[in-house]
Amino acid sequence: MGSALIGLAAAVVGVTGTLIASVLSQRHLARVQSEEFARHQQAAEAQWHREQQVAELSRRRDSYMQVNASFRRYRTQLMNFLWDVHKGTVTSNAREQVEEARRDHHSVFAEAQMVVSPAVLVELDGMTTALSDVYRRTMCLEEGNPDPDGSFTEIRTDFVRLWERWEDMRTVMRADLGLGNVAGEPPASGL
Repeated sequence: MGSALIGLAAAVVGVTGTLIASVLSQRHLARVQSEEFARHQQAAEAQWHREQQVAELSRRRDSYMQVNASFRRYRTQLMNFLWDVHKGTVTSNAREQVEEARRDHHSVFAEAQMVVSPAVLVELDGMTTALSDVYRRTMCLEEGNPDPDGSFTEIRTDFVRLWERWEDMRTVMRADLGLGNVAGEPPASGL
């Protein structure tokens, strides 16, 4: 009977071991699958964040290009109008071109306010304020009611300052996009 009991005990241990091994194997497999799922989730989330960063960078770049184009157009139209005022050849067409460029600039600026970085927004606000002041002074000169500092020469000098300010604004935009600064300066840290 001793050997029968030992055989039974061995059979019970063998069956129990087989059952426990199956349960432990299932638990181990579940843990491995859970860890793999978590890694896939982390990778997918990281990829989503990278795609969001690329999309955000693209939106800002597009916005900066539109702002630059609208600023240049507005500044050019306003300078042309100032020359027309100076020569006494203002036409309704010239006035409409300035107003159209001004409306375009305001529209692009309003859109840009929603996507630009805080540093660029400070530059845009300053630039728009300065440009609005030059516009107001030019219109006062055209109406025959110039400001004390609103002569043709003083306003023309302000256009030079606007251009210098635009160059500063452009440098901030480029740095925000992770592009190098003007030649000779070290590049901004990349994104």
